[in-house]
Amino acid sequence: MDEDVIEWLLAGDPAVAWQARRDLLGEPAEVVAAERARVTRDGLAAQMLELQGDDGYWGGLTYGPRRERDSVMWTLHVLLRFGVDPEAPEVRAAIARVRDGVVWTEPDGGRAFFEGAEEECVNGGVLSYASYFGALDVAGDELVDRLLMQRLPDGGWNCEPIAESTRSSFDTTLCVLEGLRAYQRATGTHDAALATAILTGEEYLLDRGLFLRASTGEVANPRYTSFAFPMYWFYDALRALDHFRLSADRPGGGAPDDRLAPALELLRSQRLPDGRWPAGPQRPTLRGWFVEAPEGAPSRWNTLRALRVLRWAEGA
Repeated sequence: MDEDVIEWLLAGDPAVAWQARRDLLGEPAEVVAAERARVTRDGLAAQMLELQGDDGYWGGLTYGPRRERDSVMWTLHVLLRFGVDPEAPEVRAAIARVRDGVVWTEPDGGRAFFEGAEEECVNGGVLSYASYFGALDVAGDELVDRLLMQRLPDGGWNCEPIAESTRSSFDTTLCVLEGLRAYQRATGTHDAALATAILTGEEYLLDRGLFLRASTGEVANPRYTSFAFPMYWFYDALRALDHFRLSADRPGGGAPDDRLAPALELLRSQRLPDGRWPAGPQRPTLRGWFVEAPEGAPSRWNTLRALRVLRWAEGA
């Protein structure tokens, strides 16, 4: 790792800096904790938390129209990816307001936010948030059971109705896997059905090299080769690699599977001459803010994520 690149990461938002200190530098726990505390005090996350309404909503929306990110669903996504401390008083208060006030609108029946909606990809995200922010008591077990029942014969998931597609999608499968792994990690469960579902979902992605068609070996979707932050429900190969990095702590985890090689080669190929990675398409967050550099410019988020994946994959 280039020292200039590390210094550049540390000079970014505290959300980037604290994760770089933990995942790239391996600094002492007290140093990492001090940097992490700045996330909800000095960083963009602090501004996001301040914009929550007393009713628990951001932007007055639970999920929002397809392209609208000024909502509870996607603000929690960003806060999780920022790694805000779930025990920080500001965060605990924000989650309490969500628990008490936010509900899903039709067609999802007015359920409380942490009870989840109908679509698998949405519920994968909700399960991730409930696991991270300590809200699994609302409906965590029920969400897991629902997702296990919705698994398709090929091992993954798809938000499209069965009448329209019986094949899994990369996007939905990864969203669900992230939620199931977060639940498994938060609860410490060794449930066999859950472990099997995670395994088959991961096999679905691994058998496709994380971004290739199983039938032809061609790129399944050009978007999967372009890395953007925040990810929201969108799939890309770097997001998938990060999932496998985080999954290495489970029984049977550890060294990277050989089938990750195409995705790792794709990741290395996008490294810029100065040791950074470029930004993908910009995606707005709360109030239309961008947390990412313009497309093609050096990206702190992609650089952080790429370096820690390669550090794991190369056994550093």
